[in-house]
Amino acid sequence: MKNSLSLLLIALFLVACQQKTPIPIFTKYNETDALEKQQAHENKRMQFQLFQSKHIDLNDVFKPFEKELSAFSEANYEALKPLILEQDIPSLQQSVKAGKLTYEKLTLFYLYRIRKFESDSTLSLNSIISLNPKVLAQAREKDNNKVSDLFFDISVYGMPILLKDNINTKDMATTAGAVALQYNDTQKDAFIVEKLKQNGALILGKVNLSEWAYFFCSGCPLGYSAMGGQTLNPYGRAIFETGGSSAGSGVAVAANFAVAAVGTETSGSITSPSSLNSVVGLKPTVGVLSRTGIVPISSTLDTPGPMTKNVTDNYILLMAMLGLDKADTASIDYEFDDDVEIETPLKGKRVGVLKSLLTDSIYAETIDILRKSGAELITITPPKFSFSGFITLLNIEMKHDLPKYLKTHASNTVNINSVQSVLDFNRNDSLLRAPYGQQLFEGIVNDSTTLAQLEVIKQQLQLEGATYFNALNTENLEAILSINNYHSAMAAVANHPTLTVPMGYKESGEPISLTFIGKPFTELKLFALGYAFEQLTKARKMPKKYQ
Repeated sequence: MKNSLSLLLIALFLVACQQKTPIPIFTKYNETDALEKQQAHENKRMQFQLFQSKHIDLNDVFKPFEKELSAFSEANYEALKPLILEQDIPSLQQSVKAGKLTYEKLTLFYLYRIRKFESDSTLSLNSIISLNPKVLAQAREKDNNKVSDLFFDISVYGMPILLKDNINTKDMATTAGAVALQYNDTQKDAFIVEKLKQNGALILGKVNLSEWAYFFCSGCPLGYSAMGGQTLNPYGRAIFETGGSSAGSGVAVAANFAVAAVGTETSGSITSPSSLNSVVGLKPTVGVLSRTGIVPISSTLDTPGPMTKNVTDNYILLMAMLGLDKADTASIDYEFDDDVEIETPLKGKRVGVLKSLLTDSIYAETIDILRKSGAELITITPPKFSFSGFITLLNIEMKHDLPKYLKTHASNTVNINSVQSVLDFNRNDSLLRAPYGQQLFEGIVNDSTTLAQLEVIKQQLQLEGATYFNALNTENLEAILSINNYHSAMAAVANHPTLTVPMGYKESGEPISLTFIGKPFTELKLFALGYAFEQLTKARKMPKKYQ
């Protein structure tokens, strides 16, 4: 009897050991009460009409990973957290080199973490649109062919990266958040994705965004798309805005859903979500990174850019995407100034302080910290900026640039070919496809400005932007200091790069960031300033509910 009982216990133990980890089910929850509560929000843009996507089933998105994730336990996840959460790329690579981590485990960790939070209706951020079904196999391949060179620690090799879903990939559809592009199964990677892969990066998946890069509906919520639903800020879920249009990129990085992400900006679309989600975002000078294979707004202003948890990773990710693209007329063979070193102190650096922003207490405190660190601060008051013709520039360029993308870079299964055809498509089911309207697309169609008139507008805006930041030249400044995306439009038309770095948190807990605006093609100088500021303040904190 005693032996039989022992055998039974052993059998039960073996069965228990063979049981797979339960797979969380993604279920649609009743959001009626949450939406009713949301209508009392003081910010009209946050009086949402919906939270959840009506077009994506994350059960299908996660299906390719069922086997591997069923063998990856909560204990595995907890054991890896100290090695991965908030760690920069050099630290992750060192852990791989030391045998504490593999690229497959790193990828599994992020997949498990995304599923863990996105399957919880009280914590879901609606940041993911799709995942690369081949990513685990690709991670194993990276483990089997590890690189070993002097630059291993500052390499994206084996690092899982998320992409804004207006950047073409051949393994996943590229939707720009729009139902009209739901089946845009692009067969070729965008140029920057090719560069990332050449440098060994793992493309983990695609993230939500403000639909059509927030040049679609007027006054609608930031971070909303018909495909992805309403992206939410991890620092204040449905309380704080996510910023846009690269909302999913900022949210996913803030929540540690990947090592880093790539966003795109026309005017503020990287700096805004980076700032509001307490991550580092770079909007490079147009031409530094290729735009080929990216759903456009404006060929004059558009650029992709890195979004990361720290300045070091931002630099590494930017370097991994560099390259001359002959298909992009703005693309240059960009080389950094060898005389600039990233790890330089702030002492003696001449930076511009915007007098109008000194009424912000956090900005004022930051300026005082910089002064005490030895930075030479020059208070400036730029001339007023009119924004005359800015919307016209976006209207006319998108009217011409979107059809070019659809003809050259979209799947042949896509049945739209112009802004007008998108309007017509959405009107067939506006409740599901455009619940907040499509006023900006209507404005594009109705704008009759000629290309000759557009050239005049572009020249005037560029001159006005250059004049606005002229103190960079007259005062010999390394950069001008702004807040969040306050001066992104001016920087965009003047083609000035901007780097935003976490600066602190308001009393409400909402993140706020310091933005460095530099002369064209001075990204490395901005990195040097941003890194010194980051090391001085160490302001970024993880969102409390996502630790």
